[in-house]
Amino acid sequence: MSIDYQKEKDGIVTLCFDNKERGANVLNQKFVSVFKGAVVKLTEEENLQGVILTSAKSDFIAGADLEMMIRADEAAKTSEWIEDFKGQLRKLETLGVPVVAAINGSALGGGYEVALACHHRVCLNNPKIWLGLPEVTLGLLPGAGGTQRLPRIIGIEQSLPLLLEGKKLKPDQALKAGLIDALAENEEELIQKAVAFIKKNPEATQPWDQKGFRWPGGSPSSPKLAQVWAIAPSMTSKKTWGKYEAPTKILSCVHEGSQLDMDSALRMETRYLVSCITSQQAKNMINTFWFQLNAINKGEQRPDGIEPKAVKKVGILGAGMMGSGIAYVSAKAGIEVVLKDVSLESAQKGKSYSEMLLDKAIERKRSTPEKKEALLSLITPTQDVADLEGCDLVIEAVFEDRDLKATVTKETEAVLDPAAVFASNTSTLPISSLAKASRSEEKFIGLHFFSPVDKMKLVEIIMGEKTSKETLARAFDYVLQIAKTPIVVNDSRGFYTSRVFTTYVLEGLALLGEGAHPRRVEVAGLDAGMPVGPLALSDEVSIELMYKILMATKKDLEASGAKLPDHPGHKVVFHMIEELNRLGKKSNEGFYEYPEKGSKSLWNGLAEHFPVSEDQLSRDEMMDRMLYIQSLETVRCMEEEVITSASDANIGSIFGWGFAPFHGGTLQYINAVGLKKFATRAKELASKYGERFEPPKLLIEMAEKGELFR
Repeated sequence: MSIDYQKEKDGIVTLCFDNKERGANVLNQKFVSVFKGAVVKLTEEENLQGVILTSAKSDFIAGADLEMMIRADEAAKTSEWIEDFKGQLRKLETLGVPVVAAINGSALGGGYEVALACHHRVCLNNPKIWLGLPEVTLGLLPGAGGTQRLPRIIGIEQSLPLLLEGKKLKPDQALKAGLIDALAENEEELIQKAVAFIKKNPEATQPWDQKGFRWPGGSPSSPKLAQVWAIAPSMTSKKTWGKYEAPTKILSCVHEGSQLDMDSALRMETRYLVSCITSQQAKNMINTFWFQLNAINKGEQRPDGIEPKAVKKVGILGAGMMGSGIAYVSAKAGIEVVLKDVSLESAQKGKSYSEMLLDKAIERKRSTPEKKEALLSLITPTQDVADLEGCDLVIEAVFEDRDLKATVTKETEAVLDPAAVFASNTSTLPISSLAKASRSEEKFIGLHFFSPVDKMKLVEIIMGEKTSKETLARAFDYVLQIAKTPIVVNDSRGFYTSRVFTTYVLEGLALLGEGAHPRRVEVAGLDAGMPVGPLALSDEVSIELMYKILMATKKDLEASGAKLPDHPGHKVVFHMIEELNRLGKKSNEGFYEYPEKGSKSLWNGLAEHFPVSEDQLSRDEMMDRMLYIQSLETVRCMEEEVITSASDANIGSIFGWGFAPFHGGTLQYINAVGLKKFATRAKELASKYGERFEPPKLLIEMAEKGELFR
């Protein structure tokens, strides 16, 4: 790490950050040491008129060194270097001369906190630049002064959403929000504006260091802020179910710090930050949402030696919700789209879905009519298969019917170039069996999207038995092209996501069938960190669809001489469909009732058909069953090589069906518990509830070797 220290004749010093060992400037102990030397030199300068901070990298400062953060386990040592760094920032802002951040690239987390310690912030007006404090998304808090300086600059009420949600803003948005003070169109103007501020404000000081400082938006004790403090904790708890440590600590930092002078507030903030850094929760989230997610997006599972290639024209078969969503995200990425359905009217209706999304974006000022027209012009609705000629990728998104999929595959491939890739958006049917209808099984692959496609980040890429590496590379490139996160799995019934997701739902149904109170089942699911309770989720997915999948699975297994494994949850599904004809939310009758007016509520008839037992399991017991069964099934998927990467398993579980993010994914959950301890608890559950909880051989072997899922 180096800092280029340049003093001009006018007495202005420029500190240019340049980490020559890495591609970005990161905050770590080396940075602190070099930065400290530069600050000492500044304090000794004669005729110092001002200081400009900028970067030799494409980013300003990327943030804290997360490799160091994830290893930090000694509170005293961690606190020492953080306090040392914050001390230098405090010296910088009290030098007695104006200090300006000339932000030439993204400044996130600790990088933006360095800018906050300056008296003025000028940023390049580049839409690729991001500014903000996203630490909360990694289980951390902005602890280099962010929870103290930002509220004192833009106000407590305005700063809380940025701190609690980790929002990142483009430069123009940041200017409106008050995170920066000015924009520059190029780097020359950036420095010119920084110099101009210094010369115009020779005695610049931070607002909080001025006598009579007044909080923007009202003082912490004002009646308006009293309402914020009364509501914010409960709103945060409602969103997080009290499971996330960082948001609560951020609130404490802002509230407690607002009662203190800046120096005391910064020391208090450090204590909260250190407690986050050394927590298991932060390590879970940093591991998964930073290291593993980055590894996926950098192509960890993409075959080597194959040049990247962008999709120019994609054909989509089926203009239902999935097909329409895939058309939208493809066109949004600038890809020409042919959206085919059985009738032109149906295809046009599918295109109207994109129009609806764009109208909403315009209403929220996230798009413009011009952008809307440009995107819609890329989507061609049709009923004619001949219009698919020239597509280099076709995605089939018709109903989950094997015969129908085979028909559209043959029909479509007849007009495609032999080099084109054919993908099926199936959630359960084995890709290898669907590929048999294709003229080239090597060019056939699965692309499992999640609904709604425009919001869900994940795409599960499924390799058939004969799918080539080149086809995988093309599919991988397309998923990245449409700004989604790809995970790669091998073929099996339910693949990875559908297979493991189903275990959560079925465990909730099993609990209901055993006599657990339905409300307690739902609360246990939410308390475990899942986004929706298992009964509500069954209704959303459709109990009827679950039933059809079970029956199809039963038929396929019997045809191969096997039987559908017995599961207590199956009986609940069969009873709801065969005896009660309650299909789920789509029919307004499932485990819940859905009145035309008002909120949904649990069906009163549940107690009659699934009597509530006098002996209720503890919430912890139910939570363990719901979480353990998902992790155990993930290990079985690893054992069977359905999934081969811990990164894909963890990210897939969180992005695919919402496995508790603070646990870092299904495999990281096992790591955090400890493999031996997890296996022991799994055996206890197996002895009570059945062999589905028996720890797989792979888990036992890894536990004995002291290994982790990496």
